[in-house]
Amino acid sequence: MCRIAGIINYKEQDCIKNRIVTMANVMHHGGPDDEGFFIDTSLAVALAHRRLSLIELSNLGHQPMFDDTNNIVLVFNGEIYNFKTIRSELIALGFKFKSNSDTEVIINAYKQWGINCINRFNGMFAFALLDKQIQKIFLVRDYNGIKPLYYTIQNDELIFSSEMRAFKALNPAWEENTNWKKYFLLFGHLPEPVTTLKDIYPLEKASYLEYDLSTKKICTKKYFTLPYNYTINNEQEAVEKIKHTLIESIERHLISDAPLGLFLSGGLDSSLLTLIAKPFVGNNLKTLSIVFEDEKFSEKKYQDIIINTTGAHHQSFIVKEEDFLNNLPDILEAMDQPTTDSINTYFITKFAKEYGLKAVLSGIGADEIFGGYNSFYRAKKIKQLQKIPKAVLALANLVPNDRIKRITFLKDKSGVGEYLLNRGFYTINQVAKLLDCSTDEVKDAYKNIINLAPKELNEISYQERVSYFERNFYMQNQLLKDTDFMSMWHSVEVRVPFLDKELM
Repeated sequence: MCRIAGIINYKEQDCIKNRIVTMANVMHHGGPDDEGFFIDTSLAVALAHRRLSLIELSNLGHQPMFDDTNNIVLVFNGEIYNFKTIRSELIALGFKFKSNSDTEVIINAYKQWGINCINRFNGMFAFALLDKQIQKIFLVRDYNGIKPLYYTIQNDELIFSSEMRAFKALNPAWEENTNWKKYFLLFGHLPEPVTTLKDIYPLEKASYLEYDLSTKKICTKKYFTLPYNYTINNEQEAVEKIKHTLIESIERHLISDAPLGLFLSGGLDSSLLTLIAKPFVGNNLKTLSIVFEDEKFSEKKYQDIIINTTGAHHQSFIVKEEDFLNNLPDILEAMDQPTTDSINTYFITKFAKEYGLKAVLSGIGADEIFGGYNSFYRAKKIKQLQKIPKAVLALANLVPNDRIKRITFLKDKSGVGEYLLNRGFYTINQVAKLLDCSTDEVKDAYKNIINLAPKELNEISYQERVSYFERNFYMQNQLLKDTDFMSMWHSVEVRVPFLDKELM
């Protein structure tokens, strides 16, 4: 787990080192163990890497990493959980390895299968790979968008980074995206591809960007789409398949050369992870949780059941009001993008670091793919509400209750509107009033997001439709994004076994 940055096709060679070092330094928290830089003035490529070492802790894991000819250069953030299987396959094909790292597996997989090698990877990753021979650089993001990767083109330069703060460090006067506040007040987060800064975008998940250094041409390609083709119709078969695949996923996610533990909230997802992890780690099972002084917020009795069953080495951490107030400045500093959540993640990863852990497993994704939220149960009711004439739905704006006001989102008969009824913050009229702008301006911004949703979503079941929006809005833009920047602020990696490629 690391942080990466790069400046491609730069013009001013005299200050390129200062610029790339500035980007790396502002992300020091995400990679405190090591740093590395690569600058090629003939190709006008500058790459930076900050390392949080979890696999191959020696200097053999240093990045940027090169192949044996120095023609392939890689900076990589994330983990490839099936790297050992791919490594064995490559060894059988005649490849030799200097290290035990998944980083070197990416390089040799690329040499064997080209950029299509990414279809073989099961993990969370964002990386930049330079191929000097064909003079191309590839930016790649994992199939679930677990790891962030932002990019922009400014004055013919391609600039990329793991965090938005690196762009601001490069240019403190970077112009704001004038619409970001509208999206934030509607959603409670910034839905991709929206960011706070003008002309900076996240690389779409399950995609790669190809930049030709000789022609300066850029193209992006989607390499993975989650299918909706059902092949299992027997419940017991489905149960066995999920059980088997989840166990394999957790086993993969437990691979680490550094101390690793599990978040144990007391809910079904984290309890399952802990129970399944026990046989793989034995007496080294470490769990942690947050507890509150107010009993009505405590899930301690459920945590105790799992702790007593597994014999886990458990640490509970209390968060009090003064802890929140004392840490608030640092919490706001840690936020790479605005969010209405993430404070819980700030504290649990802070405690994980104090506990001596470098990586932790989390249950993110379980509710989204297995229907754990109330939104799944409301789906059919929402469909009934959408049959009401638009003029009647619009009257909800006159009701004092904010939750009822959100019924106005159903006028558009879109999945985004359904999502905002469940999870939205303010209505279009309220946002316009708060920002002192016209409702038409807010509507235009809102329609931009509606147009991003695939049209074929109207043809799938209610529950699948809810799952799509929970995964691609709430999970993608809030849970995963918040978890990444808060955990990396404390130099802790969070792994999400329920988002394993095979399990999905």
